[in-house]
Amino acid sequence: MTMHRTTRIKITELNPHLMCVLCGGYFIDATTIIECLHSFCKMCIVRYLETSKYCPICDVPVHKTKPLLNIRSDKTLQDIVYKLVPGLFKNEMKRRRDFYADHPSVDATTRSNEDRGEVADEDKRIITDDEIISLSIEFFDHNKYVNKAKQTGVAEDQPTKEQVNNKRYLQCPAAMTIMHLRKFLRSKMDIPCTYQVEVMYEDEPLKDYYTLMDIAYIYTWRRNGPLPLKYRVRPSCKKMKMSHPQQEGQNSTGRSAESDSASDKACSPAGIPSTSSSLPSPGTPVQSPHPHFPHISKPVIGASTSAPAPTRPFPFGKKPRKASLNGSSASSG
Repeated sequence: MTMHRTTRIKITELNPHLMCVLCGGYFIDATTIIECLHSFCKMCIVRYLETSKYCPICDVPVHKTKPLLNIRSDKTLQDIVYKLVPGLFKNEMKRRRDFYADHPSVDATTRSNEDRGEVADEDKRIITDDEIISLSIEFFDHNKYVNKAKQTGVAEDQPTKEQVNNKRYLQCPAAMTIMHLRKFLRSKMDIPCTYQVEVMYEDEPLKDYYTLMDIAYIYTWRRNGPLPLKYRVRPSCKKMKMSHPQQEGQNSTGRSAESDSASDKACSPAGIPSTSSSLPSPGTPVQSPHPHFPHISKPVIGASTSAPAPTRPFPFGKKPRKASLNGSSASSG
């Protein structure tokens, strides 16, 4: 069974589907012949059909007497070309404005705003790699999301005062990936490596290789507010490798962390993640198992919330570990 692998491709690999065979450039005002569905620039195909009535690619007859009746403007294809080719839309709009500025005698009042080059990238929803995108990031509470959806039938639209206070706003380049955003959240909140950070749009986790531009296109961001993103913190699900039992009396400092069983991890104080703070002493009241995550109030699945048994402090690397051998409990020093 082969796993589906997503790869990013270069724009040059898509050029045969985005370029006009008549002029050799990217489609401008893409127009398609309805008989064979081959596409060209509008100006190119109109000029070509003045002297020929056959498709330039497959020689299919377009129309016996009036070939211009069998061509149609392809807005969808043109939008794809504008979104895939960086800077093409902006350059084309500038070229049209310059044309009408150099030819004031040409009547442009009957033309559309796009024909006159008076459409901005924001109005066309065209996003460039170097554009700065405003986004909001907040903690994703699954229980509140589900309860609100059950009550209203839709997801939450009007944020509460608490949610507004928990939101953070960032301005990032459109080419920034979700992986970079996850690293930023991990560093900003000092999240241990034993936890994983997931960035989400509504309730759907996002791929690491998604850029902000990809998210804006996939989820049809309307620019009517910051790009709404959420995050959640969950324990990492990494399988522990089991090693063979070593001889009794061997120095425990030579043992790797992978030789501990999963049950030992749950019962040992080392199983509770920590950052710069030390483990609680016997005389110190037991605090929340997640002091660095104010959003996590419930116990994490798979982790023990019971306080560790008071033990005598040991030097680093010489702390005794409990190991289960054939159902009996023994300690190694």
